[in-house]
Amino acid sequence: MIEVINFSKHYGDFTAVDHLSFSIGRGEIFGFIGPNGAGKSTTIRFLATLLRPTAGEGRIAGHSVTEDPMAVRRVIGFMPDDFGVYDGMKVWEFLDFFAVAYEIPRAARRRVIGEVLELLDLSHKRDDYVNGLSKGMKQRLCLAKTLVHDPPVLILDEPASGLDPRARLEMKALLVELKKMGKTILVSSHILSELADFCTSIGVIERGRLLAAGSIRDIQRQIRTHRVLKVELTEGETDRAAAILQADGSIRSVEAYGRSITAEFHGGDEDMGRLLSRLMGDGVPVRSFAEEPLSLEEVFMMITKGIVN
Repeated sequence: MIEVINFSKHYGDFTAVDHLSFSIGRGEIFGFIGPNGAGKSTTIRFLATLLRPTAGEGRIAGHSVTEDPMAVRRVIGFMPDDFGVYDGMKVWEFLDFFAVAYEIPRAARRRVIGEVLELLDLSHKRDDYVNGLSKGMKQRLCLAKTLVHDPPVLILDEPASGLDPRARLEMKALLVELKKMGKTILVSSHILSELADFCTSIGVIERGRLLAAGSIRDIQRQIRTHRVLKVELTEGETDRAAAILQADGSIRSVEAYGRSITAEFHGGDEDMGRLLSRLMGDGVPVRSFAEEPLSLEEVFMMITKGIVN
């Protein structure tokens, strides 16, 4: 759905983005992560047809970003990291302005605006003035205006920037709902906790270079030399469970804390199933048995320290 091919952007002697390539499949939420100044917004502005590349190409829903920008604009909804509102304009007028810009027929505009307001839980703000909205409501309104033409692709640059914790959670829920509606979403952030819960894949960028891209699970496995098993027990059988695990050839080390056991695991999925069966067969009261994933913060720190190039 989105493809970036060897995109580079130079400003004189400064390289903002250097030979960036990645792809995003239909229906994915792709988290574009990196520190401020890494090149996220430059890449996003290129995909939104607002920036000419020094080199490279991009394609969105089969349309060339450089050769057919008007077609790209019809299939994307773009939410910039900073946007203005119009003093003296009501919420419905703001959305109507963008609906006209997207050539939505007059007869359909009222219905479309009503549907978007309902989706973004803004119906009660329909007749409020835009400049009187809170920061969170303005963010919702900006997302609403990206949806008036029902684009299949959303490109969102720091959509939760400046929001309070409640508004951040609401923004996450909105993005999940949009994914369920079939939207393909590229969302950037330098706050990793915003993305960990709902992204299906990520790309890590620093100093204009893409360091890793793919599903979070695949990247975790690339950068981790071993897997970690977390076992929780319902009763105090920790010593016996730890001894069973330690005796298995796929386990290198075991640490026990109360009713929790963490084990360094060097086997495959079949070995994991075999270990669980062994514990259960020996009567160990297992409450939970699962692989312990790396947090997105840990993934980012390990990648940017040069573990993956």
